[in-house]
Amino acid sequence: QADITGSIGTSGVVVLPLSSGSAMVHFLRRLSGSVVALGLLAAVTAEESVKSTNIKFHEGITREAKWKSIGHKGITLWMTGLSGSGKSTISVALEHALVTRQPRPYFVYRLDGDNLRFGLNRDLGFSPDDRKENVRRVAEVSKLFAEAGAIVIAGLISPYAADRAYAREVHKNASLPFMEVFVDAPLATVESRDPKGLYKKAREGKIKGFTGIDAPYEKPENPEVHVRTDLKSVTGSVNVILGELDQAGIHLQRHFRPVEEDEGGTCANTR
Repeated sequence: QADITGSIGTSGVVVLPLSSGSAMVHFLRRLSGSVVALGLLAAVTAEESVKSTNIKFHEGITREAKWKSIGHKGITLWMTGLSGSGKSTISVALEHALVTRQPRPYFVYRLDGDNLRFGLNRDLGFSPDDRKENVRRVAEVSKLFAEAGAIVIAGLISPYAADRAYAREVHKNASLPFMEVFVDAPLATVESRDPKGLYKKAREGKIKGFTGIDAPYEKPENPEVHVRTDLKSVTGSVNVILGELDQAGIHLQRHFRPVEEDEGGTCANTR
């Protein structure tokens, strides 16, 4: 059995049996309209899919000892938004702000959706199933880095709410901090930016299943951070995220120093 807490309102703990034929699994599958249910189903079926036998989890240095050694807790920032909304641009700027603009550098690792498709996820396309597997892999990698004490900046379109709920649940089950960051801009704005020319190709029918055009993007309903990149500069967006990180309580001793406005640029050419 596995305890999955915090996703069923405030009623407490739900204990879910993980056998493949369990009534709870079938019940969750029937609740196709519930994002929470789909996220829990993803967590349950992920446990079911472990194929290896005769394996054991080996403990090493404790999480607390790792975090103490670097001076802050690990956390995952899940940057979601349309192509061209500014996820990569803001992620890189945030990485610089944390590593080079603070009195002492932070342990940061950036997981860019495009970059990962050159290696870890090079066998995946953009079908709903492949997108789901993409999120699963990145969520698990993010969890490992956060466990080690990294501030993980994971930038993926991740258009489906259920997949993002799964990523959150992976961290919640491991008692690791997780923040969903909605990098938001209207479709007309991201189309006008179109840094990779993909919207133009999608409108011409050269790309099928493109998010925002002929494939859905399910907007986050309650993200921890919401930045409108059509209204804020790159630096302004970074400072909003830094402020929320301060509130998240990941510091063991210190606080973030905001970035000066002239150190960034606009979001006009973001990706």
